[in-house]
Amino acid sequence: MKNVKSVLWMILAISLICNSSIPVNAQTKLFNMSYLFFGGPSGYLRQVDATKGSLDVVSPNYFDINKDGELDITWTLQSSFITEMHRRGLKVVPFLSNHWNVSAGTNGLKNRRALARAIADAIEKYKLDGVNVDIEGVGSTYKDDHTDFIRLLRQYVPKNKEVSVAVAANPNGWKTGWHGFYDYKKLSEYADYLMIMAYDESWESPDSPIGPVASITFSERSIQYALTEGVPKDKIVYGLPFYGRIWKLDGPTLENIKITGRGISSTRVEDAIEEFNGKVQFDEASQSSYATFTIPKGKSFFIGSTKLTQGDYIIWYENERSIKAKLRLPNKYGIKGTGSWALYHETPDTWDYYSLWLNGSYFVDVTSKHWAEGHIHYVSQKGWMTGRTSTTFSPNTPLTRAQGAVILIRALGKEQLKPREYHFDDLKGHWAQEEIELARELGYLDGKAPNKFDPEANLTREQLAKILYQIFDYPLDAGVESAFSDISADRWSLQPVMAIYHQGHIGGYEDGTFRPTNKSTRAQMAKLMELMSKDIEAIKNET
Repeated sequence: MKNVKSVLWMILAISLICNSSIPVNAQTKLFNMSYLFFGGPSGYLRQVDATKGSLDVVSPNYFDINKDGELDITWTLQSSFITEMHRRGLKVVPFLSNHWNVSAGTNGLKNRRALARAIADAIEKYKLDGVNVDIEGVGSTYKDDHTDFIRLLRQYVPKNKEVSVAVAANPNGWKTGWHGFYDYKKLSEYADYLMIMAYDESWESPDSPIGPVASITFSERSIQYALTEGVPKDKIVYGLPFYGRIWKLDGPTLENIKITGRGISSTRVEDAIEEFNGKVQFDEASQSSYATFTIPKGKSFFIGSTKLTQGDYIIWYENERSIKAKLRLPNKYGIKGTGSWALYHETPDTWDYYSLWLNGSYFVDVTSKHWAEGHIHYVSQKGWMTGRTSTTFSPNTPLTRAQGAVILIRALGKEQLKPREYHFDDLKGHWAQEEIELARELGYLDGKAPNKFDPEANLTREQLAKILYQIFDYPLDAGVESAFSDISADRWSLQPVMAIYHQGHIGGYEDGTFRPTNKSTRAQMAKLMELMSKDIEAIKNET
């Protein structure tokens, strides 16, 4: 079975290379690292396996600073794991942590010369590839000591080994507190890169606002701050969270535990939503997802050892759409790549698309030369159209009537509504029944008969025009003439086609035809949706 999987994976890899618009080395074009902290060393190899070759560096929790400011090699270090990573071509760069212990952090900086030497010796002894310094919670008065510690590490650690620094995200340019502890510019003079911990925009505290772990604006401003401070682009690594945060909206649990921003693994969010019939929404402004649900009396749900009991809850979390939005930023700003906190908490499908989106190849079957590339990427990021899989869009595949209805309901922000009545007999048990019935109820579309919709039939160009005409009610002069040789004055679709045509949203072919009964493809729908985006947003904002 293992050999079969290996062959299938090789075929997929070759397919991605052949179809991608980016260079052959796209999987490693932009840098990607992640931390190993959860699950224990016995599971570290499985966690790396799950990334499907997406990483360049793994950063396990091998180095701690104890209360006296000295280096502790943790029990999690295993030489066999290091050897296996090297065999795979991955670097092992453990992170050095004080785990928010201020005394350990400050004592380590006071003892920085001895600490730096001990780290350099451990790197050599265990055949490691460097160190990632992650000292947190120490105030800005120790900023220069921290910078000097990195200078010493760079002096003692061989030049072919990595010295990197995890730094607090600083979107507001704070100069005091623990954010002011990190001198971005000077640190970058000694470090190979800074890993910006661009998460915890909300945090676990009654003082935290209820909201995203990392909104898109928080993320962008965190990168912009590093650039403004003079950090070279090739020394900026942008960190993504693989977790969400949960709040109880109506007081403490029955055990008198207040849930105010408690961290929750991305792998557990869907479980909670499914078990308690949660309502999922996507916030366009922050490009983040959130879910609300109610635990009824007598039921419970565990986050680790914390028991959630009856009441109303909200989770802000990362899903495919929000992560894909963040994966656009390294290319947008031309920085080195990404990091993440932490393995074990990402959903398994994350690695199906991570490397592709990080490297600007959003769908393997939509190359940079495809006529609809820009339109497809636009509607994908808006969430109006999704891929057939996380890495394929199938641009030339015909749209079905069901798919067209779902896309429009989603784009117009109506997906949370429910139909009052069900008219179509051929939709019972169909995946799109509610969206189609809702679209009928809103006056967007008609069936082929009073009780028949024919959901899997292809959506023709003229049918799509009629649906859009019924939604947007574009004005049209009386007695309008056809602009197309194959749409006669008495054809039922003349008015809707010409109304959309006069808006500049739809056109014909070079031979002067419209081809009304031709199938609408997914690529054509993507283009049309972007062209109509202002009108779509206007309708959406009316409610």
